[in-house]
Amino acid sequence: MELTIEWRYITKAKQEITWRSEAIPAAHAYTLVLDMENTGRTKNIVMTDEHDSTWTLKELKKYLKSLETEPTEVEVYFDGGFNREEKLAGLGIVVYYKQNGKNYRLRTNQLAEYLTSNNEAEYAALNLAVEQLEEMGVHHQKIKIYGDSQVVINEMNGEWGVTDSVLSTWADKIDAKLQKLGIRPVYQHIDRKLNGEADQLANQALLEVEIYADIDIRKSKKR
Repeated sequence: MELTIEWRYITKAKQEITWRSEAIPAAHAYTLVLDMENTGRTKNIVMTDEHDSTWTLKELKKYLKSLETEPTEVEVYFDGGFNREEKLAGLGIVVYYKQNGKNYRLRTNQLAEYLTSNNEAEYAALNLAVEQLEEMGVHHQKIKIYGDSQVVINEMNGEWGVTDSVLSTWADKIDAKLQKLGIRPVYQHIDRKLNGEADQLANQALLEVEIYADIDIRKSKKR
């Protein structure tokens, strides 16, 4: 999460000037506001996040404390596969994150019915990833989301308009959930060969091989 800070500064001559910062990381904002209060020359300090919600210093301290035990530095990989003959979809997701000073990787998949296309399977995989983030307790932070579907990535990041009504329903559902969680997604299209883990999980789901593995990885993933 990033915050902007607005405050009034009082000079030695008792002149008052209003200042507003750029968006800065929450931890930096907390340290800065503490220092500003100690000067005795600032008042009406207001901290605002990306969703225009205001934070008190006490609330921010509590939030930063929670980050010590909650997932942070989250990166998501998703992929969807579709069997046209059987009308089945395989959804695969991989989530890399840090918690309690350790690096983790979560891998899971799901077999889905009643979907109509490969693009819808890709959207369903992204939706599965967002649901997993909610279960993990991920909230109020920027996350990176990688996928090899140009349709999904470009539609979700706003580069392309969503013209298909079915896909539009999925996009609206995902956006609403992310907004509810306070998650600011950064979508990035990647080559299929860089999305091998999620692709394999999607294929395993089509074979009705169910996977769920959340493990501690000793070293950060190389990118």
